[in-house]
Amino acid sequence: MADTPERPATGRTRYGPWALITGGSEGVGAEVAAQLATSGINLILVARKPEPLAETAQRCRAAGVEVITLALDLTAVDAADQIAAATEGLEVGLLVHNAGANTCNDEFLDAESNSIDTSLDLNIAVMLALVRQFGRPMRQRRRGGILLVGSMSGYLGARRHAIYGAVKAFSRIFAESLWLELREHDVDVLHLVLGLTRTPAMQRAGINFDTPGLTVSDPADVAREGLRQLPHGPVHIVGGNAGALAHSTRPDRAAVLLETQEMMQQLLGPQSK
Repeated sequence: MADTPERPATGRTRYGPWALITGGSEGVGAEVAAQLATSGINLILVARKPEPLAETAQRCRAAGVEVITLALDLTAVDAADQIAAATEGLEVGLLVHNAGANTCNDEFLDAESNSIDTSLDLNIAVMLALVRQFGRPMRQRRRGGILLVGSMSGYLGARRHAIYGAVKAFSRIFAESLWLELREHDVDVLHLVLGLTRTPAMQRAGINFDTPGLTVSDPADVAREGLRQLPHGPVHIVGGNAGALAHSTRPDRAAVLLETQEMMQQLLGPQSK
């Protein structure tokens, strides 16, 4: 299949016939779903909110593919069992773990334990369980793809983001290791590093997208770039943010963190202090 903006290089022969997308109801997850649908890949969409989930499913069915929806809180104790039941008998050739919200926005010592646990469950425990569940058959078939959506937050610390930054760093290192383990089995692994993206979640958070000097990405562009880069893991930084990340990983960590904190205050206002 030609690698064009309209039809990403993610055909059924490589990644189909089914793809499972967590966080598939809106933002980047919904755009990944829509673009996979144009490639003829059937979809299992998992998200917590049923209304936007149904809207995205209808959009994808219009492209002529089958869509199964599962309105599910991924941190529920039986979430993995529900996903296993919903996908029984289906050949899932692509796993996109896009669910990974920041549920802990307090300074670490003041944070409620449940908000910390939710972030760890959603960003680490659920991710590991799904990769094991669907990665093993991919390895046996010697084809498939695993796309883990990450964040630039995983490259440096920030106030009120201690847990979120840490889990995204975990995800990146995990993806790099998984890429090494699965490349000889012809299973593609990519950790897709997102910068600031104009998603509904970010808009609800009150992000000031007009802050001078910011690079802001569109969810459809992020999805397109991620699907194109899936065969070229283990890590890809979207939206021209590679330069900014290189700057943020320089050795003087104190300077990096203080500069970042100043930028966060512009983005989030007093809540970032």
